[in-house]
Amino acid sequence: MDNNGKRLLITGAGGFIGGYIVAAALECGYETWAAVRKTTNREFLQDERIRFIELDFTDEESLATTLREHVNQHGPWHHLVHNLGATKCTNYLDFERINHGYLRLLVETLRTIQALPRHLVFISSLSVMGPGDEQQYTPFTGDNVPQPNTRYGTSKLKAEVFLQSQADVPHTILRLTGVYGPHERDYFMMMKSIKRGFDFSVGFRKQMLTFVYVKDVAQAVMCALAHKPQGRAFFISEPRAYTQQEFRQLVCRQLGKRWVVPVTCPLWLVRTVCAVAEWWGKLTLKPSTLNGDKFKILKQRNWLCDTTPARQHLGFTAQYTLERGLQEAIEWYRQAGWL
Repeated sequence: MDNNGKRLLITGAGGFIGGYIVAAALECGYETWAAVRKTTNREFLQDERIRFIELDFTDEESLATTLREHVNQHGPWHHLVHNLGATKCTNYLDFERINHGYLRLLVETLRTIQALPRHLVFISSLSVMGPGDEQQYTPFTGDNVPQPNTRYGTSKLKAEVFLQSQADVPHTILRLTGVYGPHERDYFMMMKSIKRGFDFSVGFRKQMLTFVYVKDVAQAVMCALAHKPQGRAFFISEPRAYTQQEFRQLVCRQLGKRWVVPVTCPLWLVRTVCAVAEWWGKLTLKPSTLNGDKFKILKQRNWLCDTTPARQHLGFTAQYTLERGLQEAIEWYRQAGWL
């Protein structure tokens, strides 16, 4: 059954962003298949319309068998959103294995069983661009050559380059900036710190931060599926930047905090803390949020990016300002007992 060309597979469906993409796809009328692992927490995948498929990317033979059996029974997926990825690892080789290797494996397996999708949307990151202009703070544009300075960014760029070399895989790449919203934990830790009366920032030079609310990310994916611009990469962000002070003030307003102590940490101290946290993460085999990659991200001063092409070719403009997004996210954190 063709299902009007709306059969969609979403990898990484159990993750923070994945759950919102699944919800948006259901609302847009897609026959939505959520790719998960046996151990995936399905707390935020409760809609009865979701169809699940368990894919084991660590076992090539098992993956091929599962995909082949599914295609024989249900037909190939018309669209694929590859959202599966790792943002922190104890072994940096895992970035390459997961962020690049799993995409390659999926595409090559689907090709082997003659089930390549009509269109693939790949969730990438602004981190592929590297530090950028930290003097004039010129926004990143599509004309800039990616020069990642983190292992995470490098692995994402390798995945992009792989896709761009596949002539038989029509695709669109979405490079996300800092994603926040309900269920997310890294920005939540910043909000929690502010609630306790302290706001930590890194470095004494001006830093311009960009954000995108998770529901806007999901809508960007739906726009990419609808418009299908092929072979292009787009920056997905709210079309303005914020300083750490502006972020703090917005969080304080939502939390009703009148007094917060801003603490600026020198780069040498942050580098030391990240190095120790990374060492401890390797020792305990538990990935740490603070690590060498994270230091380079915290150190970066300019996260501005040009969202004009996304508006022109995807029909996407972020609907959430940071103020509106924080209001909704903080309300969720409160109701869930996180704050």
